[in-house]
Amino acid sequence: MQENVVYQVGDRASFTKTMTEADVILFAGISGDLNPAHINDVYAKQSMFKGRIVHGMLAGSLISTVLGTQLPGPGTIYLSQDLKFLKPVYLNDTLRATVEILEIREKGRTRLKTIVENQENVCVIEGEALVLLPR
Repeated sequence: MQENVVYQVGDRASFTKTMTEADVILFAGISGDLNPAHINDVYAKQSMFKGRIVHGMLAGSLISTVLGTQLPGPGTIYLSQDLKFLKPVYLNDTLRATVEILEIREKGRTRLKTIVENQENVCVIEGEALVLLPR
């Protein structure tokens, strides 16, 4: 747990990861989401995306990494998250998930802006999270 941490509106943190073939296959197995847009090259090449795409929730899960490890950090409790999937994420895209504190409410409830951008700094996911700050 983090002790004596003072959180302020405007605090930000990020996490960066390249989305690999292994990530997609493991996520498909863990989640049971075997959509051919994610795991079948032949199908995906004929789709509107012209290639395999990363599961949206896998890309979005990088937000949870930031919340639980950096800001607010260990002990953070997720209460809600809204996500808008704006652009596809392809295999080997490098994503940067960033969270920013927008509002600190009573009893440690905290509202955060959440975004995920690709290696071209294009926003692929945006949303807001509500968390409980660590005690």
